[in-house]
Order: sequence, then C-alpha cells, then structure tokens
Amino acid sequence: MPVFASDLARERPEEIAVRDPNRAFTWAQVGDILNRTANNALSADLGPKRRVAVFAENAAETAYAHLGCLLGSASTVPVNFHLTAEEAAYILVDSESRILFVGPETLERGVEAAKIARSEGATLIIVGWDVSHPEVTNWNDWLAQGDPSDPSLDVKPRANLLYTSGTTGRPKGTELPPTMFAGGSTMGEHLEGMKSNRFAEYGTHLVVGPMYHTGPLNGMRLLVRGVPMVILAKFDAEKTLEAIATYKTESSVMVPTHFVRLLALPEAVKAKYDVSSMKLVAHTGASCPVDIKRSMIDWWGLIFTDAYGATEVGTTCQISSADWLENPGSVGRPVPPFSVIVLDDDGNELPANTEGRLFFKDSTGRGVIYPNDAEKTKAANIAPGVFTLGEIGYVNDGGFVYITDRFSDMVVSGGVNIYPAEAEQVLVQHPDLLDVACIGIPHAEMGEELKALAIPRDLKNPPDAKEVLAFCRERLSHFKCPRTIEFVEDLGRNTMGKINKRKLRAPYWEK
Repeated sequence: MPVFASDLARERPEEIAVRDPNRAFTWAQVGDILNRTANNALSADLGPKRRVAVFAENAAETAYAHLGCLLGSASTVPVNFHLTAEEAAYILVDSESRILFVGPETLERGVEAAKIARSEGATLIIVGWDVSHPEVTNWNDWLAQGDPSDPSLDVKPRANLLYTSGTTGRPKGTELPPTMFAGGSTMGEHLEGMKSNRFAEYGTHLVVGPMYHTGPLNGMRLLVRGVPMVILAKFDAEKTLEAIATYKTESSVMVPTHFVRLLALPEAVKAKYDVSSMKLVAHTGASCPVDIKRSMIDWWGLIFTDAYGATEVGTTCQISSADWLENPGSVGRPVPPFSVIVLDDDGNELPANTEGRLFFKDSTGRGVIYPNDAEKTKAANIAPGVFTLGEIGYVNDGGFVYITDRFSDMVVSGGVNIYPAEAEQVLVQHPDLLDVACIGIPHAEMGEELKALAIPRDLKNPPDAKEVLAFCRERLSHFKCPRTIEFVEDLGRNTMGKINKRKLRAPYWEK
C-alpha cells in the first residue's frame, strides 16, 4: 500500500475515499482492496511483460484494478469498453495480457474476447465484478485470495500500455510516455515522483471521462497519493454539476464536448449548483472553440488549462486561462521536453505567423514509440525525436501555437481519436460499394463526426444508406463508424491511388 493512502487508511479509516454511482468506500476499505489487488498481481504469473487488461465501464473497481495492479508491478492495458469482442481480442493478444478484468456491461464480450485470444495462444484468466459466469472468477473471491498486508515498495513501476486507433486499420499499442508517468526504479520512487502531478495539490478529484483515456487515468492515479475521488459512470451535464456541488470536488479532466453540454443546460439548472469549489480543470482531446472556452471561463473562472498533445507523447503544449484570454484560440506554448517547428511541404522551416505543418522536437530523443511495431515507430519520427501529430498551424510572435487544419486523416469526435481506415476497410466489403473514403465534418456538439463518401456499383440505384451504416456497425464498434453516408461518382484518387482527404473535407468546413 502506498505511503500516503496507507496513512489515511490508518489515521482516518472511516473517511470516504471513493464514490461511484453505486457505492462509497472508506480509506480503510480502499487500503485493503489495493493491498490485496497488488499482492495478487505480484504473485501471479503475468509473463515477461507483466500485463493485465481492464475492459470495464467507469466504476470504483475499474480504478482499483488499474491502481492495485500498478502497485503490484503490472502494466495495465485500458481497453475501450465500446469495443467488440473481436476488437478486444486483438488487444489481448497483441499486449500479451494474462488477466482480463471485466464489469457487468462487458461480461459477454469479455468472455468471447478471451475465447478468441486463447485460440490464438493467449494465456489469461478473467476476473469480473458484479457478475456471475462459470468462466469468470468473481472479483470478491479473487480479492479474498490476496494478502492484505502492505506490498513491497521495492518493485518496479510499469507504465500503462494504451492502444490508439490505427492509421491502417489496426490499433497500435504505445506505453504511457514519461511526461505522463512518474517513472522511478522502484515503487517508492514512483510514488514520490507523483508529487509533480499538477492535480496532487488539490482536494477531491472528479472523474467524468471514460477511464480508458489518458486524462481520467492520470487523475485516477491521485488516489494512491491520498486524494479522494468521485467517479461518474457516464457523463451527464447536470449530474456533473450536482457532484461538484455535493462533494466539493476541486479538479477534473474534461474535453470540449463536456463544455458544450454543460453550457447547453437551461440557465435555471446551472444556477442551482455551486461550482466554486473547482480549482483546476484540464481539458484535452481537441482544440476548444473560442466561444465555448470563453463562456466556460466566464462561468467557472480562470481555472482551465488546455493540454494539447497525444497518447503517444503526452502534453506537448499547454496554456492557462489567463494566457488564453490574451491569445484566444491558441493551444499554448510548448512544454519541456518539447519545442515546436513549422515546416512547409518541402521540409523547410517557416517563420512566425506562417501556416505550415506542425512538428515537435523531443529533447530527450524519445519521440513516438510503438513497442510492438518498429516500422510504425520509424515512420512516426521524421528524425530522432522529431514527430508530428498530423496538424497544420502556426506559431505567433509570442511562441503560442495555433491549430488551423489537419493533414492527417484522423478525426477527433468528442475527444475520441478515430482513424477512418478502420471504417473504410469494413465498408469497402459491402457488395454494393466500389470505393469508400471517410472524412471528418463539423458537428456542433462533438466537434467533428465521421462521414462516409462512397461510390456505389450502380450509380442510378445506390444501396439504402441505413442498411450500409448498419452493415458497418455490425462489424465495428459504433463510435468508429460513420454517422452519415453520401453516395458520389468519384473520390478523386490520383494515379497512385491516393485520395486528398483535405480536398474532400473542404466543402463541408466552408459551409
């Protein structure tokens, strides 16, 4: 058990440490659960990479599985709980996970994913909470097997392995980068290093985003430093305000879509709740529209920090509310170890206030790393430690970065990164389609949504759009599928077969 939380477990055992929609847990209970989870992980044969997967919706147990296994020198793999069994199985095999944690909502898909993974040689057991299944070990029974004493702090801390949507249709695993992970050669050093977590100085942390994202994972780790936590199962605008007012939460991680939904509440509803306890809200996932950001600052005050970056590298730029008001629309200045470079299409560096392709230089030389894909790692870095997040923009005279467009295919919808290749590979298998391209188009609430442009085999008699979309959703997680489809005569492929996605997107963004 980590020093800070174990002290609270002994000094204030009956004080509430964690709340989710169903239960409240005291520090004494949390200490016991984390100890047992850590010791179970330490004693388990987790293979050379010591990985376990967590395939579950937001709940206290989801946090305990991640944190307890971290303390047990395991690398946890957050699996998006929207994934199909086949998609989850790919991650289980690729990550070499040995334990799969599931909740009631993912039970059947988890069991099927494990079956598929085992057929491909994987060795793993399934542990589930609030579930009953002959192939699943009950969470409480599994905990009862664990030693309740404090685990060793001399073990090695291991970073999460997170999966990004694949540019070529297959997700790629990337370890949580040093900028997002406290590191250290021992767990004791790791816990000491967590003092640098910017949320650590504040009180109760509110988890509103899905706990397979880096932001909620980062906030969730505060529990081992003795920071109480309130977990919402799913984001609901009014319930978020209610939680803030009721539990006097002080920090959270949100995305712009959360702000849009909060601002859309009736004024009478917003006025019911006191949000003055909030001291820090980090927002990430996508650039926030200027009017939305300004409205949130007017409402909640100068408490927002924009963290721009990616799963693979962490935060590359950051901006406070005060600086943002002086530089509206900026995602901030680069933060160590990163610096920014703007290049033209020929690789020449451009001066300030000139739009071009944004690249970042990592002074440590690390850059982007995909542990199981050396080829993609090489492709992601144009030089040692020099990489791009696929966006176009400029840097003003004050060093503040502005995003103006994207040259990669990635779509950011509600803070979730979606690579169109996955949907394209499914849709092109439809018997009535010849060719497909998926693009991001504007969406008032989500920022962007995925749209399919498809060439039907019979231009005069195209297939039913609803049927084509259903075809995709039967084979792929719904969030990866286009919301709409438009039948076209041509996609503008060049002689090399490539499509100019910027050209396809342009008419929708100009409206």
